[in-house]
Amino acid sequence: MAAPARPRRSVLYMPGSNTRALEKAKTLAADGLILDLEDAVAPDAKVQARANVVDAAAAGYGKREVLIRINGLNTPWGYADLQAAATSGCDGVLLPKVESADTVRQVETLLAAHGAPEHTRIWCMMETPRGMLRAEEIAGASARLGGFVMGTSDLAKDLHCLHTPMRLPMITALGLCLLAARAHGLAIIDGVYLDLNDDAGFEDACRQGLELGFDGKTLIHPKTVATANRVFAPGEDAVAWARRIIEAHAEASRAGQGVVVVDGKLIENLHVEDARRQVALAEAIAGLEADLARTDA
Repeated sequence: MAAPARPRRSVLYMPGSNTRALEKAKTLAADGLILDLEDAVAPDAKVQARANVVDAAAAGYGKREVLIRINGLNTPWGYADLQAAATSGCDGVLLPKVESADTVRQVETLLAAHGAPEHTRIWCMMETPRGMLRAEEIAGASARLGGFVMGTSDLAKDLHCLHTPMRLPMITALGLCLLAARAHGLAIIDGVYLDLNDDAGFEDACRQGLELGFDGKTLIHPKTVATANRVFAPGEDAVAWARRIIEAHAEASRAGQGVVVVDGKLIENLHVEDARRQVALAEAIAGLEADLARTDA
């Protein structure tokens, strides 16, 4: 089954060691936040960052989805990170460099042991060649799984490939993760774009991610939120067309017809399913934006 519609157009990394940034995130229009304890935090700041992130998650970010990226379980900080995140109030725990279903199942057991609510999801960073080759088994490892986050920078490093604008060297890897995620009803978020001075290139990257089937894009700077939100949102015309399809098909069904023609286009049930997804996403976006407007008021 597909995951319920939830906006994930823009998912912004926030360094756990920066309390000012964690507070600033409450005013940003990002759909989701990744409170980061891993790459963005120096080793001597890990313990304090953990306390910062737990406090921030407990205080809440409205209806934004909040993930905590922990350090790997093979590091000195990973188990303590996981234990702290379990009851922090976050929506999910993001695991770095996942390469096996066993890792997911281990974390599932630990979350339950540490009292994590059932709604706390496990998310997986997909960023290594071995992770790509095992994407399907990882996607099916646990009912707690919420989705994949692509780590394209680490992936490019490990593949020894160029991070080109069209990302052709990693298209196979992206496709494997997309297939696995969708087969198991998971969300999947595209990797970051590193050149903050290339606005046109960033928008092109968002459009490519949308075309490939990603739900949104991970971001490293607040200034990119608006573009990601615009590109990954269903347009007004698309939503209006979706509503027409749903209404026309419902009317045809009441008349005992399985298909209907709308503006010369043959509409079947598969088109209606996608139309419902688009409408549900648009309504979820409107609800989130209304919540953020009330918070900012």
